[in-house]
Amino acid sequence: MNYQSNADSAKSAGKTGSKNNNRPMTGNEAIARGAWEAGVRVGAAYPGTPSTEIMENLATYPVEDVKAQWSTNEKVACDVAIGASFAGARAMTSMKHVGMNVASDAFMSKTYIGVNAGLVLIVCDDPGIHSSQNEQDSRYYSRLSMMPTLEPSDAQEALDFTKLAFDLSEQFDTPVMVRGTTRLSHTRSAVQVNERNDVPMREFVENPDKNVMIPSNARTGHPRLIKREEALQEFLNSSDLTRLEKGSSKIGVITLSTAYTYVKEVLPEANVLKLGCSYPLPDETIKKFADSVDRLFIVEELEPIIEKEILAMGIKVEGKEFFSRMGEFSPESVRDSFVQAGVLEAEEDAADWDVYAPPRPPVLCAGCPHISSYMSLRGLDARVAGDIGCYTLAAVKPLSSIDTCVAMGSSIGNAIGMAKAGGQVRPIVATIGDSTMLHSGIPPLIDAVYNNVNITVVLLDNHITAMTGGQNHAATGKNLAGEETHRVDFAALFEAIGVQWVKQVDSYDLGAMLQTFREATEFKGVSVVISDRPCVLDPVKIRGETMMVRSENCTACQSCMNLGCPAIGWSDEWYDGHHKVEINAEACIGCSMCAQVCSTNSIVSVPK
Repeated sequence: MNYQSNADSAKSAGKTGSKNNNRPMTGNEAIARGAWEAGVRVGAAYPGTPSTEIMENLATYPVEDVKAQWSTNEKVACDVAIGASFAGARAMTSMKHVGMNVASDAFMSKTYIGVNAGLVLIVCDDPGIHSSQNEQDSRYYSRLSMMPTLEPSDAQEALDFTKLAFDLSEQFDTPVMVRGTTRLSHTRSAVQVNERNDVPMREFVENPDKNVMIPSNARTGHPRLIKREEALQEFLNSSDLTRLEKGSSKIGVITLSTAYTYVKEVLPEANVLKLGCSYPLPDETIKKFADSVDRLFIVEELEPIIEKEILAMGIKVEGKEFFSRMGEFSPESVRDSFVQAGVLEAEEDAADWDVYAPPRPPVLCAGCPHISSYMSLRGLDARVAGDIGCYTLAAVKPLSSIDTCVAMGSSIGNAIGMAKAGGQVRPIVATIGDSTMLHSGIPPLIDAVYNNVNITVVLLDNHITAMTGGQNHAATGKNLAGEETHRVDFAALFEAIGVQWVKQVDSYDLGAMLQTFREATEFKGVSVVISDRPCVLDPVKIRGETMMVRSENCTACQSCMNLGCPAIGWSDEWYDGHHKVEINAEACIGCSMCAQVCSTNSIVSVPK
């Protein structure tokens, strides 16, 4: 299928003499490949599941072709890509859905300005909330910013649509969004790949009236957006991005993204209009399709965005009365919805499986250095504002040490608000990771010092962006390519901001941790504790001396169980009506925190 935006690019894009071949790729790998084949020269991102692997894979291509980097947050990454586009290089930024909130200030203006070289934003939503704090539908942003949005349904389209996005960006003078989902990002399928199209650099365009967003220029930019939307609609009404798959005229289905694959599996005989672009919509094509079927459905994950737009066209369409607004679709859920709609019959002979899968909530890793911080905070009965990272798991039992968690970088500002509100007799503490501190923790820390607030900030410095798989950041001393670079000195940074009380402590020294936290919370003003230990999984699993339980000494006091360490479990032995404990030697990494809390000296190193 030819998705190119014009005939010339259809003949030449991605074909520089190499023989085509197929490779198994995830959607994220295919997006990175599509960007490289499209001639992207600059890529920037902040890691966030499910989008992380896009920039990691882009960085595997030759540095002479593309400069890929981790940025401190999504807005910075977006600004870097925008700057590269200004300079004449095709550029891309990638992020998860909540990263759009951070980057929105930049791309809202960029849609008014337009582009020089192609500019593409890859946004990965997380239906089902597999690893996020909300279930956001990023298609709202495409309408808010009037930015065209392509929605691939599989890895091949992920590659093709990403390539096309750069062409559309330059043809229509607009940034273009490519929207993925968790399922697309991580599902692997065969993909046909081509060679790189080395698109030449463009000259910087000296046009302040277009490039500088002051009010007078913005007022002339908005009418351009309206005209561009009309031009894009005209293009989509005749483009192969909008694909009619003829079937029975009794049922018509408009669908897109991964939902398309489920519809095809469940209703192979249906009349299907597959949308490759969710904004703007090919209105004339949709109207003709609606007239050709007896009953029309829209199948889209999350919000009824397209459904409402079709209804606004005066077309009767059925959708969210049968298809959920929440969670991730599957062939089973789509089939059930069509059964409820009376389109399919229930499978009477289907086996009635009564299968129960016990829940397995996520836990901190064995030996996680964050455990000691939250043990200490619980011991001080602190009011803790948490943040986004692995350490958010300290909110659940047995640590139960986090009271609030809102969004990336919110902990310090939340703590400031608690302190300003008054009425708190407990120490007020904000906990934040090293990558998150650089992402969006510095401004609220400045605010705390500026307003002389009595709070303690605990920097959980594990030397990596751990939750998304161990990516480097500006305080690790290495860049995306693993090259040595400048390393941010947190203590010096905090002192430069004006923090008067800063102490660094070994996360595995429980006594020192508790004493340091006590001193920090007693300080009047802003105090910062740097809890310092590398993540136990980066770069390889860190191991000290494996610990064991001397069962004859164990009194089943359960102090070690309060660590929440997955290497510690119940044994078959009992003491005074309670289980004794044992340590899984394979899982133990030898942090010794369990030995430090054991009051009977029952936990010791395994004899060599």
